[in-house]
Amino acid sequence: MTGGQIAGLIAASAFLILVIFIGIFLMKMTKTLGEVNRSVKTLTDDADVLSRQAENLMANADQLLTDVNKKSAKIDPVFQAAGDLGQSVSDLNEATRNLTSRVTSSRKHHKGNSALTKIVATAMGIYLNRHDKSNK
Repeated sequence: MTGGQIAGLIAASAFLILVIFIGIFLMKMTKTLGEVNRSVKTLTDDADVLSRQAENLMANADQLLTDVNKKSAKIDPVFQAAGDLGQSVSDLNEATRNLTSRVTSSRKHHKGNSALTKIVATAMGIYLNRHDKSNK
């Protein structure tokens, strides 16, 4: 065997080894790609299920929000009436205080008041004292 034949034999052996390793590598790569394809299919199926469930959840949330808005619209007048009642009570208290102060000042200016004026002024004073104490 000459040097060229030995070199050719070494090159052929190296090429054979390279082809064998490439074949093994490609077989493993094919197996890995098959597993990746199965994983992607599973993930796609799971994503589709999650998407449908999320869509149903959003539809239910929309229905609940619509229901809450309708019920809220029904009770809005109640809160408005309560606010109006509070304002009316505040106005009544202010009017009562004004009346009491007028009756009291009138009583001070007219020492010869009638008994009825004195009774009304006393009653208003008692009412305001109790009302002020209950608000504290």
